[in-house]
Amino acid sequence: MSKLLLILHILAVVVGLGPVMVASSMFPSVLRRAQAGSDPAAARGALGVLGRICRVYAAVSIAVPVFGFGLASMHGGLGKPWLVASIVLTVLAAGVLVFLLPAQQGALDALGGASAEGALAGSAGAATAPAAAPAAPGRLAMLAGVFNLLWVVVAVLMVYRP
Repeated sequence: MSKLLLILHILAVVVGLGPVMVASSMFPSVLRRAQAGSDPAAARGALGVLGRICRVYAAVSIAVPVFGFGLASMHGGLGKPWLVASIVLTVLAAGVLVFLLPAQQGALDALGGASAEGALAGSAGAATAPAAAPAAPGRLAMLAGVFNLLWVVVAVLMVYRP
């Protein structure tokens, strides 16, 4: 059972976190191109896809800590310092993602490329919160970089286990 959980944990990292890390890193450069005006329709389409990848795979990546906690409890390692540090860094990464995803959507909305969900909510006449100022590409790049760096440190802790 332990090997199965380890395989599922590693697959969840690769399948869940990998796309979020890559797509969130690509988003700011595509946003810069969209703001520069070079083929704005294509850039808006690409931003929509990248934002959707981040949202969908962020949900899938919830499996990473679920399988991780299963492994840790199975091996009685929840009190080990490297694992506690990994848990704290994972929570911090989730916190960064809580700021990153809405900032991406705000940037997309500011370009006029609102998602289908946003368009449906707006057309239904539902009261929506006022839109926040769109995030600058530099801020999105910083958030993506911090998110990715946190996960790199977690990966190092998982392998090195100081």
